[in-house]
Amino acid sequence: MLGLAEPCGISGCSGPAAPGNGAVPGEATKRDENVKRGNWTNQIEFVLTSVGYAVGLGNVWRFPYLCYRNGGGAFMFPYFIMLVFCGIPLFFMELSFGQFASQGCLGVWRISPMFKGVGYGMMVVSTYIGIYYNVVICLAFYYFFSSMTRVLPWTYCTNPWNTPDCTGVLDATNGSAAPLLNLTQLLNHTLKRTSPSEEYWRAPCLRELRPRLCSPGCEPLAGCVGLPLCARRGVCLSIQVVYFTATFPYVVLTILFVRGITLEGAVTGIMYYLTPQWDKILDAKVWGDAASQIFYSLGCAWGGLITMASYNKFHNNCYRDSIIISITNCATSVYAGFVIFSILGFMAQHLGVDVSQVADHGPGLAFVAYPEALTLLPISPLWSVLFFFMLILLGLGTQFCLLETLVTAIVDEVGNDWIIRRKTFVTLGMAMVGFLLGIPLTTQAGIYWLLLMDNYAASFSLVIISCIMCISIMYIYGHQNYFKDIEMMLGFPPPVFFQICWRFFSPTIIFFILVFTVIQYRPIAYNTYVYPPWAISIGFLMALSSVLCIPLYAVYKLCRVEGDTLLQRLKNATKPSQDWGPALAEHRAGRYAPTPHLEVQLLNPEKPRSEDVALPGQGSNGSAHSQDSRL
Repeated sequence: MLGLAEPCGISGCSGPAAPGNGAVPGEATKRDENVKRGNWTNQIEFVLTSVGYAVGLGNVWRFPYLCYRNGGGAFMFPYFIMLVFCGIPLFFMELSFGQFASQGCLGVWRISPMFKGVGYGMMVVSTYIGIYYNVVICLAFYYFFSSMTRVLPWTYCTNPWNTPDCTGVLDATNGSAAPLLNLTQLLNHTLKRTSPSEEYWRAPCLRELRPRLCSPGCEPLAGCVGLPLCARRGVCLSIQVVYFTATFPYVVLTILFVRGITLEGAVTGIMYYLTPQWDKILDAKVWGDAASQIFYSLGCAWGGLITMASYNKFHNNCYRDSIIISITNCATSVYAGFVIFSILGFMAQHLGVDVSQVADHGPGLAFVAYPEALTLLPISPLWSVLFFFMLILLGLGTQFCLLETLVTAIVDEVGNDWIIRRKTFVTLGMAMVGFLLGIPLTTQAGIYWLLLMDNYAASFSLVIISCIMCISIMYIYGHQNYFKDIEMMLGFPPPVFFQICWRFFSPTIIFFILVFTVIQYRPIAYNTYVYPPWAISIGFLMALSSVLCIPLYAVYKLCRVEGDTLLQRLKNATKPSQDWGPALAEHRAGRYAPTPHLEVQLLNPEKPRSEDVALPGQGSNGSAHSQDSRL
């Protein structure tokens, strides 16, 4: 199933060329394997691994709490607008970009070397996401091991960490000593009734009493952070279970969905999820969150899509793959939203509050609503173990690809056989660095750092990077050149809708969202804690650190490139490199075909002078004419 043992691609290795791999007519049986880098064994592996990369914790964790924070249905309308005009077109662009050049997020910028900083920005974003994504996986590990009991610890309000405000749905039905509310308490509007799952999320693990960075926090998490170090062997190991990991989450979500919609009050939560609040649709932050969630969920501007597509065979139909993967990903987000909000509706009716006041708007929502639903299932510890095992698989599937993105970029950039043979050690080194950087997020204030990184490190910076990538390809390299590249690779040009989106719609929509987001900017807060100015400054520095890679590298390239004037340097820095194009010689046709000057040189028995040798990239007509005149 894995094909050849070496060299290994993202999750599979190169093997015999299989028919039906999306090749253009007449090319189905052609051997187009990149023996040095490796290829996917078959396209099912690529699609499933891409689904595992795109469908992750962002679907069952980030999407529901963004919906919850932005008024439910008010978030859905801009979400689908951004999906159609930005998400799917840019998803297809990144897949075709990486597949055409067979390079990672750094090597592909041979198309326009001055914009190589976009690739470095993608690496910085992947690093930030990998750090706090690792901690979310560790939270899933913590709940996974906590579920291995006869009774889930967040089922009743009889634990030492529970407060007098706690009220559990199973307390009264099981004869437990549920807290009794007297008339004074009922008349006290400041009283907040909480569920056992919410108090378990806050008390035993997070200890949110005082948000300090260096104070002891959830100590078991520090050990859990080391568990994803199994990723050191790359995603080649994960392909052995990709058929299971890509389908298992849908089984668990379906079980929770069936249980959720049968609960009393579920309709109220689903109506909150589907009904737009039109006043919030005019809020630029809702549109900004929708854009960032599209890029976050699909993996645009992370570099992972380019990396995975670089291991495709040259004639693979990546257009078909982009439609399948992106629609599957967003449908999963919407499906998970139904699960979450049906449970929130039930909790709202039980607690006697509005749906918008049931749980925190932060990332803890998935660790409050989902565990609450698990307590209502028969044999709840079993389903809890399966659910958090599903979260672990979703997280590791994305984490493997994030790690492979960084490793592939480094290995492709160095490019010699020494580092290719030692790719495992490079992967191990990157995993260890991620482990060390993730430790601060396991302290008492870890949830605050996690929310800060989620709001700044991987939000509008993704949108800026994608916008600059789109502009550089369409207007610097040239849209006609890129359309011809896709036609040479797929056998047909990109659809007109994608051409219009790449050239006009996507950059324009992204630009206006950025402008209005800046105008209506509001500092983040978690519950009643408002982030201080120094924390907001750190957040902006994290966001700018990835974006600043683009102008800094552009200045560096302009200083190193040849040219007497600034205009000449700009032209030389933005024109494609000599080695830009398909990686294999058998695919370098048309303008990528080798120049025929070598055949003319064979007619001259004398050693050619230096000025007689055709310059690389010189047109074949000019070189042939000069050689013929001298002969």
